[in-house]
Amino acid sequence: MAFALAACAGTPKGVLLPVAHGAPGTAQVDMLVATTRDKALSPGEMFSGERGGAKASFANITVSIPPTHARQIGEVQWPRSLPGNPATDFVALKADPLDQAAALKWFNRSVVRTPQRRVLVFIHGFNNRFEDAVFRFAQIVHDSGTPIVPILFTWPSRGSLFAYGYDRESANYSRDSLESLLTSLARDPAVGEISILAHSMGNWVTIEALRQMAIRNKQIAPKIKNVMLAAPDVDVDVFRAQFSQFGPNRPNFTLFVSQDDRALAVSRRVWGSTSRLGAIDPEQEPYRSQLAQEKITVLDLTKLSTGDRLNHAKFAESPDVVQLIGQRLANQDTITDSRVGLGERIVQVTTGAAATVGNAAGLIITAPVAVVDPRTRNNFGGQMEEFGNHISNSAAATGDLVVRAPADAARPAP
Repeated sequence: MAFALAACAGTPKGVLLPVAHGAPGTAQVDMLVATTRDKALSPGEMFSGERGGAKASFANITVSIPPTHARQIGEVQWPRSLPGNPATDFVALKADPLDQAAALKWFNRSVVRTPQRRVLVFIHGFNNRFEDAVFRFAQIVHDSGTPIVPILFTWPSRGSLFAYGYDRESANYSRDSLESLLTSLARDPAVGEISILAHSMGNWVTIEALRQMAIRNKQIAPKIKNVMLAAPDVDVDVFRAQFSQFGPNRPNFTLFVSQDDRALAVSRRVWGSTSRLGAIDPEQEPYRSQLAQEKITVLDLTKLSTGDRLNHAKFAESPDVVQLIGQRLANQDTITDSRVGLGERIVQVTTGAAATVGNAAGLIITAPVAVVDPRTRNNFGGQMEEFGNHISNSAAATGDLVVRAPADAARPAP
């Protein structure tokens, strides 16, 4: 309890209560939210970590992001007190619950104004409160600079390090709803292309939803072009079985891995897995051959150094990574040279590398870590170590509290 409370310290509740005024130089991200969470009692929280109905609820939220001179790429500036200051903090300008008809109206209005009518669906990971997912997704959309329709799918997570079992089951609880959302988007004639970005435990609900879709319809919807798996907390063997159900006409899969990911290392010890998908070495067999056979693009971030003690937040920590991947995807290049660690490849990028991502797939680079965000990063490393030591001594008693991570990954296309 002390660890969980410490992680939340310093962040006031109710940050989604809209502020009265904006500030000069700020940017705005207007997103649609679909969620299986229950409604919160406080309007400033909107949705809690508990499970709602079987069908998704909707909301339209506009987030104000501080001016460029007041923040760094990849960071979320949380208000220290309420109301937040738009000049220095992420704040909500609008946070309106919607019924399904109103959500559809918002979507239709937004998609026709978007170049190539691209949609990005983001699925967060373990230990995320509703406001965590909202602010982080706003940061991803803004920092990538990509013209897309942003849709956040947020499943019931209690935002606690020790609610892993509950979060895991909530991900299972939400897979039907995510499949329904993706199917509806794919059937909409106004939609041109769908990209999916999932992180950590969010990969589990994503892969399960796609597996169900493939079994039900004999394929994944053709409009789903890109599926990006960041630090997936999924077991390797389980992923292999899931992937085999997708059929031959699959989207482009991109996998981001790091062998020094300490959060996934704890998960592996707890579950007794051979490997976690997000922590495999793509140069080792059988991964090398399997990934090449399945034409899964892999980027190995192991040699990339950031300030994250867990090495689980590399996507969010390095502006160079954003520029590198953004440049490649903006030019419609396929990333296939995964044998060279991304940390080595960054030095090859010129200082004039494009910061704008021309394809929604590039948004993967600013993905948050499911168990770490800027407000908890300073003390979470020590908490995770303590948690891992405790579990190693009593795995049988605490196995339901830890992160489950499939580790069968994929390799870059030849």
